Amino acid sequence: MASPIRNIGIIAHVDHGKTTLVDAIFKQAGLFRENQHMADRVMDSNELEREKGITILSKVASCRYKDLKINIVDTPGHADFGGEVERVLSMVDGVLLIVDAQEGPMPQTRFVLKKAFENGLKPIVCINKIDREHARPLWAYDKTIDLFIDLGASEEDLFFPHLYTSGSGGFARVSPDGGEKDMRELFEMIANAVPPPRVEAEGPFLLQVNNLDYSDYLGRMFGGKVLRGEVKVGDRLELSRDGADKKTGFNVTKLWVYEGLALREVESVKAGEIAMLAGLDGVLISDTIAHPDTTAPLAAIKVEPSTLSMSFYANNSPLAGKDGGKFLTIHKIRDRIEKEEAVSVSVKVDSDSSSDSVKVKARGELQLAILIETMRREGYEMQISRPQVIFQRVDGEVHEPYETVTLELPTDAVGDVMEELARRRGDLKDMASQENGTTRLEYSIPTRGLIGFRSAYLTMTRGLGILGSIFDGYGPYKGEVVNRTTGSLIVKDPGKLTRYAYEDIQERGSLFYPVGTDVYGGMIVGACSRDEDMVVNATKEKHATNMRSATSDATSVLDSHREFSLEQALSWLRDDELLEVTPKQLRFRKKILDHSERRVAERRSELPV
Repeated sequence: MASPIRNIGIIAHVDHGKTTLVDAIFKQAGLFRENQHMADRVMDSNELEREKGITILSKVASCRYKDLKINIVDTPGHADFGGEVERVLSMVDGVLLIVDAQEGPMPQTRFVLKKAFENGLKPIVCINKIDREHARPLWAYDKTIDLFIDLGASEEDLFFPHLYTSGSGGFARVSPDGGEKDMRELFEMIANAVPPPRVEAEGPFLLQVNNLDYSDYLGRMFGGKVLRGEVKVGDRLELSRDGADKKTGFNVTKLWVYEGLALREVESVKAGEIAMLAGLDGVLISDTIAHPDTTAPLAAIKVEPSTLSMSFYANNSPLAGKDGGKFLTIHKIRDRIEKEEAVSVSVKVDSDSSSDSVKVKARGELQLAILIETMRREGYEMQISRPQVIFQRVDGEVHEPYETVTLELPTDAVGDVMEELARRRGDLKDMASQENGTTRLEYSIPTRGLIGFRSAYLTMTRGLGILGSIFDGYGPYKGEVVNRTTGSLIVKDPGKLTRYAYEDIQERGSLFYPVGTDVYGGMIVGACSRDEDMVVNATKEKHATNMRSATSDATSVLDSHREFSLEQALSWLRDDELLEVTPKQLRFRKKILDHSERRVAERRSELPV
């Protein structure tokens, strides 16, 4: 008897409409009443996901169609969260590949499709957003076939099931000009093209942990797809780990399955279902949960290697603890990051970190920025170093990570962007004009060259540029990449930034904070117009005199200060600087606050070794 369950993952490049399409599936399945208020992108439950409009964490939900239960796993589209994609693909039996009808396949589309093939999964392709202006559904379909061929798909795989969809319009059509007005064709395709779970119905229980959560009342919750047998509340099970001899026994205290957008508590779960269990702490992604003495540990889930590292320090600035921070010590910071490491497959804590810092390895600067932003909202204060690329030594030579970058941008911005990428050691691989008046560029570039590029790219393209990147392996060191061409304006004495000082300093560069901001010695208040650091008096007051001028104060105009996002701030740093992150503020500072000590350290660093 065929299983009444279908487990399907939704994969795509960032912003190709996965989560909106899931909303449409849920509406069609009747998960929401007609008059029920429902937030857009219901699967993006994390506050940061809603703000940034991207999926960060993989999430599971389910719906029903006829006699089938369909478990749907939404995955991130951004390359920095590729580890989440790889984790999810090991617990589904088919994938929906979403391709934007205007953009066609992008770098992350290649990455997720390649991973699906490696896991033996057959994709259903949805050419999405066909109701948008400038949509090119048939062109996007042809480009998807080209991508399948590039990835070595068999001739049979080239006849993949596909539909033309609109998540916002709530329809799936057999042809772009079809008349279907709902998602019924997509449900039918899932029912017919996605195979039942590849599991063993009989035999001792077996599950590999793909999903972790935490409850204040129950402690660690863990789960994945049940690969064999059945489990009941109260059963005795055993945890084992690839590469470790020790096994840990425990009793199952709670069991859940996914029903709609929530977990439903049950007494037993059979093979093929995606379930969550409770009863043991210290469980990690890839752990094997099985009936005692029946199974050797399953191989750990493999993910793309970390390419960036960053050091976290306790906040020791003169303003530490004055912005509402609750967790200030390095011990608290380390505990929080180790919790993140336990639930993420691609965030790693470097065991060689010094006692006063925590060195974290991850896939990209966005992933690190998301972790920092989450922590500051939870009340943590910390200081962060500039992101550093993780080098490797191959046959005595230094090698560094490279990315393949695809850019689609207005043609009038191509010159500036190509000049910037050349400065960042990028090599042009392909260039093509598009029908909609844009140009598509493909580059190979060291990961170092991409640090801070995204924000500059949006400025150069007036916010109209599209950019996607994917890890392309390690290659020879490409030479120095200039991070920035301006020095820092460093505060001389503590106090408040005065209007009088602001007027004077703005002639030397651009400032980062408004008048009245608390500052301290060694803090950076702006960017110098020249490529050198300059100590400035940011707290000086205008001396009172008996000379009056009716217009002197009234006519002086202050330049507006420059605001930074967290990602922009991290990329602006130099190696001798830190970013102070508190729940309310981002502050730049020199690692060594004392001016005389800093000059001594600079002179020592200039001495030949």
